[in-house]
Amino acid sequence: MRNAIRYLFLATVVAALTAFGSGLAAAAIIRPTVPAVQAISPGAGETVGIAAPVRVQFAQPVENRTRAEQSVSIRAGTELAGSFSWQSDRELTWTPEGFLPASTPISVSAGTARTEFNTNAGVTAEGNMSNHTFTVSIGGVPVRTIPASFGKPGWETPTGTFPVLEKFRSIVFDSRTIGIPLNSPEGYLIDGEYAERLTWSGVFVHSAPWSVDSQGYANVSHGCINLPPADAAWYYENVSVGDPVYLHW
Repeated sequence: MRNAIRYLFLATVVAALTAFGSGLAAAAIIRPTVPAVQAISPGAGETVGIAAPVRVQFAQPVENRTRAEQSVSIRAGTELAGSFSWQSDRELTWTPEGFLPASTPISVSAGTARTEFNTNAGVTAEGNMSNHTFTVSIGGVPVRTIPASFGKPGWETPTGTFPVLEKFRSIVFDSRTIGIPLNSPEGYLIDGEYAERLTWSGVFVHSAPWSVDSQGYANVSHGCINLPPADAAWYYENVSVGDPVYLHW
């Protein structure tokens, strides 16, 4: 009788543990999955600069960001080092550590999505705000030093390294976009040309025929990098989205 009771007790414990284990397995199965990838940029076959970030757009909001990041791989033969940030619950950005290798195919996989883009020869620019110069190098070799004007006191150009975000053959510069009313003494509404966006807050490299006399001598802009028209056109033709611009004093 005592053995029968002991057997019944052990059988009950085993059944309980089995049920508990099954519950854990079920819980593991229902953990959030990574949504399908809607788009990857740069797109297939594009040629971009060596500081270009990779953006992954998911079809649905991502619940498990760690798993989503683990599903992304950026390679140039071997895995490339970089860091992740989230612009929204659907958009993940990977930023390279340092620069991407120049003149190289870069493959991207995100979940089941695959693409490949290319880097250019490595077009970099250095804006020296103390010397009022903008020096462009290709493949590490300086090819053109351009007289420039940067942000004046109170409207200083930011320092750091900024990848080119967008290019515009023509653009309207409106002071209201940076918080200056048109009726202010500092207000402006100007048709611009040969412009490259460096920040979403409104810093551009661009042609500035109105400040040619100051370029190379004084900083007179509202934060943008002003270049002579011919040099601005040359830079526009040679620069790619993702090319880095290093700005310093």
